[in-house]
Order: sequence, then structure tokens, then C-alpha cells
Amino acid sequence: MLEDAFARGRRVLLEGTQGTGLSLYHGYYPHVTSRDTSVAGCLAEAGIAPGRLRHVIMVCRTYPIRVKSPKGETSGPMSQEVSWKEIAHRAGLDPRTLTKAEKGSVSRKQRRVGEFDWFLLQRAALLNGPTDIALTFTDYLSAKNRKAYRFEQLTPETIRFIQEVERVAAARVTLISTAFNPRSIIDRRAW
Repeated sequence: MLEDAFARGRRVLLEGTQGTGLSLYHGYYPHVTSRDTSVAGCLAEAGIAPGRLRHVIMVCRTYPIRVKSPKGETSGPMSQEVSWKEIAHRAGLDPRTLTKAEKGSVSRKQRRVGEFDWFLLQRAALLNGPTDIALTFTDYLSAKNRKAYRFEQLTPETIRFIQEVERVAAARVTLISTAFNPRSIIDRRAW
């Protein structure tokens, strides 16, 4: 099916799972998943040659998450863990909304959250070679971002944050999520 799509000049979109920090080969063992979550791993599993790749969109959250740690153990390292209450306070959001939304999709356990991990961003960018970055949850930086429909309407602090992400990752932030809604995306792509 993939070869037929390529032969007809069609576009093929692959979506990876989980983050690079959970990669079997590049993550923090033993707190990893059972496969390689990098772009190279995704291509290899699909049987697509790297030369066919046109764009790599790396998705980053403004505040990274992990599933809640089991009692007496850890679900993995997290740089500078912070509370949902603190994030809500900073952003001007209702903390109950965040704690209700931020539960594991399978376990339904409350997620852990941490400050943005600049080292992880740089490492993920080096391993995946993104051409673009999709930055999600900018409303967690400021509730005012929920009203933004253009880049210039984001808060000045958010714009500076995005510029720093672009500098560290050496890739442009072209998709920006401003709320948990499919229509709340600022699209800066030129392609």
C-alpha cells in the first residue's frame, strides 16, 4: 500500500508514539517503552527509506508529563517536577480543570508534570532532525493564549519562549496549540 502511494506521488503521514525520552535505545532505561520512538525507528518499522522523508514535525509540550509513579517507585526521571496547581496559578487557569484533564489515557491516574526540559528538547532534536516543531499547550503558559488566532496575538512571554525553542532545537515552531480544541491551532507552515 505504501509503495503504491509513493508510486502515485501521494503524501504519506506517519505518526510516532510517545516521546524520544521513552525510546528503548535513547531513553532512560528501565523507564522506557518496548520500541524505538525516534523518527528512524518509525521509518524502519513502516519500511520506508529515509530518503523519502520530506518533513519531520516534532511535537513538544510546554510542560512535559509522565504517568504517576507507583507507590515507592518512580515512573521515570523528570526534570524539575512541579504541581498542576502551580501551573494553573501561573497561567491563570482553574486548577481543577487541569487535574481533571491531565489523567493517563489508559490508567486514568493523575499525570506528573515538570518544567520544560531544555536538555531533552535539544537531545530529541539531535536524534530526530525536525524540520518543524508543533508546540502544544501554550494556554498552560498563559490563559490569554486561548484567544490568539495569529502568532502576534500570543503573549510576549510565549513568543519569547517559542523563539528560544526554535534556537535550541534549530527548527521553526510552525504549529502552535492554544487550547485543547482542534480549531485552536496557529499554523505558520510555508508548505
